[in-house]
Amino acid sequence: MPHVTEGRCQLLFSDGNWHNGTQNERMAVTVGCIRRFGWLGLTIVLRFSFMVINNLVAIPSYILYLILLQPLRLMDSQLFWHIEGVMFKWLLAMVSSWGWSAGYTVLEWGDDVKGISEDEAMVIANHQSTGDVCTLMMCLQDKGSVVCRMMWLMDHIFRYTNFGIVSLIHGDFFIRQGKAYRDQQLVLLKDHLEKYYRSRDRKWIVLFPEGGFLRKRRETSQAFAKKNNLPYLTHVTLPRLGAAQIILKTLGAQQENGTIAGENSVASVRKPASLQWVVDVTIGYPSANPIDIQTWILGYRPPTVIHVHYRKYPAKEVPIESEALSSWLYERFIEKEALLEHFYKTGTFPPSEGQSEAVSREMKLYPLSLLLIQSFAFVSGYLWYSVLQYLYCCLF
Repeated sequence: MPHVTEGRCQLLFSDGNWHNGTQNERMAVTVGCIRRFGWLGLTIVLRFSFMVINNLVAIPSYILYLILLQPLRLMDSQLFWHIEGVMFKWLLAMVSSWGWSAGYTVLEWGDDVKGISEDEAMVIANHQSTGDVCTLMMCLQDKGSVVCRMMWLMDHIFRYTNFGIVSLIHGDFFIRQGKAYRDQQLVLLKDHLEKYYRSRDRKWIVLFPEGGFLRKRRETSQAFAKKNNLPYLTHVTLPRLGAAQIILKTLGAQQENGTIAGENSVASVRKPASLQWVVDVTIGYPSANPIDIQTWILGYRPPTVIHVHYRKYPAKEVPIESEALSSWLYERFIEKEALLEHFYKTGTFPPSEGQSEAVSREMKLYPLSLLLIQSFAFVSGYLWYSVLQYLYCCLF
């Protein structure tokens, strides 16, 4: 509720910022705020209730379908993981629909990555909030089979969320942050990639090289930059090397003799199963005010356009050795700093190389598709409830 003192009151206007009202506005503001916050409160309760019910029907249905399909996994593992990937994409579409229904949409800039959706790629993105994951879930929905066949690297805390069991089954990797775990986690990541990435026909792998949220790492990153004579960054932090290097070495472009193809390697025939692209994703929120997952679910922030910039690099041009790869990653995040600086000043990303002006593309979600997916989830939930209730009655 607005706080009223000495004839002054505070208003929440459409830009999401608090402003002081004038004396003449007192009565209108009081009534308006009561109505506004009453409606907002009702909307939040309804959205939260729908999200809880959505999870209660969709996630158990996903698990039960996969249990039912275990014989298929033994007979045709590739088909099993294809079906799992489709259901995984549907689950992520449900998450996308929560933001979309609140008016959170995506405008895309830079390279068009739809053409490489069937190639193997490593995606590196800046990390400002928990909403970054939701944003990527949304903007990759129209990129062919990418969402079906992608692997996420995420903080281990996500293992204990409602979506943790889904990510665990899908084969995502939960990574622990901190020096005490770093070496062990990189070994585990390498083993995980070798065991699951190609056996489950994964194509894209997504990571956040900064190793944490901007607000938590900015001060430490700037101190490190000052100590090591590196650029002072405000909108991003200096990336960490470990996970990206493991991915490039384990999945990277290879020569015929099996050695990793680095920046000095000669041209050679590449094996079909190899990383082909590194996709650099820069996420920008208006006024540098990121959306978190609570906002995404509850929808209490006004409709917002999130801007996502893509730039793709052939994986064979990305160096593998530690020092060279560190420099390459630093260059990418220095570029991100410049991109975001331009975006926060102008509201647009700058034109790509060779373009006279920047061209944006609206990422679209289709209401009918979302309705069908949600309907399937609720029908599945009802059917599984009926089956389990019948089995319980038969047994007991």
